[in-house]
This record gives sequence, structure tokens and C-alpha cells, in this order.
Amino acid sequence: METPPVSTIGERDTSQPEQQWEKNPRENLDSVTQISQQPPTETLELGVSPDSASQILENIQGTEKLVAEPEGDSHKSHGSTSQMPEALQASDLWYCPDGSFVKKIIIHGHGLDKPKLGSCCRVLALGFPFGSGPPEGWTELTMGVGPWREETWGELIEKCLESMCQGEEAELQLPGHSGPPVRLTLASFTQGRDSWELETSEKEALAKEERARGTELFRAGNPEGAARCYGRALRLLLTLPPPGPPERTVLHANLAACQLLLGQPQLAAQSCDRVLEREPGHLKALYRRGVAQAALGNLDKASADLKKVLAIDPKNRAAQEELGKVVIQGKKQDAGLAQGLRKMFG
Repeated sequence: METPPVSTIGERDTSQPEQQWEKNPRENLDSVTQISQQPPTETLELGVSPDSASQILENIQGTEKLVAEPEGDSHKSHGSTSQMPEALQASDLWYCPDGSFVKKIIIHGHGLDKPKLGSCCRVLALGFPFGSGPPEGWTELTMGVGPWREETWGELIEKCLESMCQGEEAELQLPGHSGPPVRLTLASFTQGRDSWELETSEKEALAKEERARGTELFRAGNPEGAARCYGRALRLLLTLPPPGPPERTVLHANLAACQLLLGQPQLAAQSCDRVLEREPGHLKALYRRGVAQAALGNLDKASADLKKVLAIDPKNRAAQEELGKVVIQGKKQDAGLAQGLRKMFG
């Protein structure tokens, strides 16, 4: 059922495209689980296999909880969609900076304004190749607010909306998706604010909310959703003057835990690096970087980090077990190398 229009800036009638697109159903594909989350100058994509991850984030006692728990909170065309451009211009294509999709403009919007934080957008999205997608028909989504952003499709839509003008209709081409392109229409939106227009206190408050929600999702077994929340919180705080609030350290440490579970040890190691730049003795970051380095095959680096954990906390059972695995893995690696040399020179 079509929702009543929001307060807009020159909203136009888009009922015709709505009827047309309903004739073009899209097949559902498997859920896309790797959508990048990158704040400026920081890598925020989502470490190890699920079996290994369960050992990383097991329930342990005392200071060994550093393994498992996040810190902190316990331009011109306005015709119908059938009026396709005869020749596609370079300006009709927009590449998302993180590589998650390519946008092809089918009908240009008007004006220069684009949705910002707090903008209430009236949109129509069809053909998303996920197990579940946006609500069918026209719907209203508020930028930067609401649980819809935690869905697999939510972040993709938000990124695209940030690049769209009022009245714009576009196709989104997704890497690895062989089906018909996703279609997205932005009928109208209310005024919002850029992040730089927010006061420091407002940014910190929003980041705190994102962190709390991320911790809630992590504990509920949703590291992907948690990582998106931590990433959004970091993007807000990274706009503050250096050195920035200490909250960033906690967010990077929590993000690393998510990245390990989601099979991105390289990114987890980088997140831990951000923490250890500020706090060289941070136990959780040392442990998680050690686990990440072991997964990457950097056994010397892994051993060094885990020994640092044990130097601070000699009774840390998780670090002891992980170091034992690294030692065994190193012996196997040495044995394989020796066998290869014997075959080469034997």
C-alpha cells in the first residue's frame, strides 16, 4: 500500500513507474554478506572460519573475556522508466567508492541537493538479490536512523541514496550478481544535515547509540550487523579533531572481534593496529591481532602478540591455548619445509 508522501521539496508523481516495475519481479539470490564498511582513512570491512571463530570468542572467565565480548555497553529528464537514454554518457555512471555497486542513472533527478543525515526519503526499491529486501512498494526511510540500516540491503540503499537527487531513478549493478539490475527510485526527501554541521556533542551521542546497538547485535550472534554499527560510529568520530575521543579505541577493538568472525583477519589486524597505536598494552587488541596474524600465517608476529598478553596476564587460558596452536603450526611448517628441501637436494 502506498504510503502518503512526506513533506518534500517539489515532489513529483511517480505512480506510473511504480506500476511498471511491479511487472518485473526479481529472483532472490543468496544473501550478500560482504558489503564494505570503510570510514575515511580507516578500513572497516568485515577472520577465521566459523569453527576457529567459536574458539576465539568462547565463554571464558576473568580477563579472558577479552576474547569474546565487545567493550563498553554490557539533471533533466522527467519521463517514465520506458524513456531510456539512447546513448549512455559517462556522467550517467557512478561508482561507489568502496566498490560495492555501480549506479547507472536511468532518469536524472533535479536540483543539487541530496539526502543527508535525518532526511526522510520516499523510495521504491525492486530486485534486491538478498534473502529479504526492503518493503514492497513505496516506503519511507530516514537517513542515519532506524533498524532498516541494520539489514543486509540497508547499507547499500543508504550509500546509493546519498548520491541521488530528487526524482532520480537508477539501476544498481552488484559485483557477482548475474540477474537483472536492482532498481531504486528516490521520489522525494526532506532536508537533513551533513555530519560536519553537527556539534561535537551530537556526533558523540550518535556514536554512542551506534556502539550500544552494535554490542547488542554482537551478543545476539550478528557480527555483520554489529560491524556496520561500529563502522558508522567510527565515521562520525573520525570527523572530530585529533586525537579524537577515546571511544574510537573501543570501537576499533570491537570491530576487530567482528572481523575475525566474518573471515577478514587482515582487516582485524589493521583494526587492532589502530588500538595499539593508542594503547600498546591493550589486552584484547593484542590477543585478537595475534589470532589474526596466526590465521594469515604470520606465526612469528602471532607468537609475539600472544606472549605479550601472557606477560601481562600469565593465567590467560585463551592466550595460552592460542599460543600452543601457533607453536604446533610452526613445527608443521618447519617439517614441511625440511621435507621439501630433502626432495630438492636428495
